Amino acid sequence: MISVERIDHVGIRVTDQTRALAFYEVLGFRLEHQVEFDAVAIIKNAAGVELNLILNGVDRTGGKNILMDVPDKHPGLTHVAFRVPDINATVAALREHDIRITQGPVTFGDGHVSVFVRDPDRNVVELRARLDVEEAARIEGLVFYDPKA
Repeated sequence: MISVERIDHVGIRVTDQTRALAFYEVLGFRLEHQVEFDAVAIIKNAAGVELNLILNGVDRTGGKNILMDVPDKHPGLTHVAFRVPDINATVAALREHDIRITQGPVTFGDGHVSVFVRDPDRNVVELRARLDVEEAARIEGLVFYDPKA
């Protein structure tokens, strides 16, 4: 058996580096390294979380995410989830930067609350925080997750 210690990085294919960097900068990521021999930009946040933006995406789906926006359920990675310390502050920052929340805030009954957003290429990003009972009352619009939504 292979012993996986942690996720090293996540690769996200994008069509436009400038748009993608602007979006992920709102989430605290900064350009760390532009690869010279491949179409890759390595970005990291202050906690050391690394994303590799794969810069050769071509949109042939009319702006749809084939894993999430069509009735047929294709196999593949549907989203990446990032832990955040405060969901209310996260929602406020998203609104301040005109990033639309596509679902949430939702709770799964597991002591967490999440909001879902899309990057400019419609890749799904979940922003997830711990949820305590007192805090739940202060989260505007909080609902229990509905998988059909």
